[in-house]
Amino acid sequence: MSTSIQGGADLDTLARVVGRVRANIEHVIEGKPDVVNAALVVLLAEGHLLIEDVPGVGKTQLAKALARSIDSSVRRIQFTPDLLPSDVTGVSVFNQDTREFEFRPGGVFANIVVGDEINRASPKTQSALLECMEERQVTVDNTTYQLEKPFMVIATQNPIEMEGTYALPEAQRDRFMARVSVGYPVASAELAMLSSHTTANPLDDLEAVTDAGEIRKLTEIVGQVHVAPAVQRYAVALATATRTSTDLHLGASPRATLHLVRAAKAAAAMRGRDYVLPDDLHGLAQPVLAHRLLPSVEAAMGGRSSTQILDGIVAGVPVPEPDRA
Repeated sequence: MSTSIQGGADLDTLARVVGRVRANIEHVIEGKPDVVNAALVVLLAEGHLLIEDVPGVGKTQLAKALARSIDSSVRRIQFTPDLLPSDVTGVSVFNQDTREFEFRPGGVFANIVVGDEINRASPKTQSALLECMEERQVTVDNTTYQLEKPFMVIATQNPIEMEGTYALPEAQRDRFMARVSVGYPVASAELAMLSSHTTANPLDDLEAVTDAGEIRKLTEIVGQVHVAPAVQRYAVALATATRTSTDLHLGASPRATLHLVRAAKAAAAMRGRDYVLPDDLHGLAQPVLAHRLLPSVEAAMGGRSSTQILDGIVAGVPVPEPDRA
């Protein structure tokens, strides 16, 4: 298939910028190329990223490294049990001098919002993110405020078995394009961390390698990536299979299908292609779909997780032939 995005020049630009951002992040997060790649896919697909793992493995470091690599506005929200929804979205305050209410923006008014330990806040506060994540806007006191693009929420959370956590509502989880786990580092990466992180924090020396304007251009390039009808049908078939599975109480939503295709377009562009292959969808099924699924009572009692169930479902969906994709 011939490259239709300006003769491939735009894809070359995308690859160059992504390479710089990836190298920047890997100065901080070593030995986790798959996690870094997933974060970049979500950024270019204009989605939001959920990083889930036990404390101390670098969730917040990854989020901060991505944020600092882009010369744009960044806000960090530390989610705690006493955090209020108005702390997230903003609040109208009466000004005694002007005798009028003034809007004071909350933590979401930035290009990149780092939500640390999101599941330590109450469900009411968590739900304050719903509108801004889906519609890129905030409504306070019947007034709607638009959020500037790019807008990305990078949230970290501890496993729900940890003390003092609240499970994210289904509607909240569904708004995250992908969920990744950092995991423990391999021994060599941990030894390297001891050498580099004990004398100084590598985040302190991290400089931006791109800006918000360039990221907006890259997302436009991703939007031009072609998705053939056969590949679209494959995406729908994957989502449909989760909805009809007897092992799942809740399957993938139409939003999940859309997120899967958008993420696949970003992944294809990062690989230098202006078209999506079934392999792109297949490789992203776990990070994009698994966190939205709820196992049935029988599956949960049998110790089967949504990730394990999804593996079986994806394996059972026929992959379209490349020449028809």
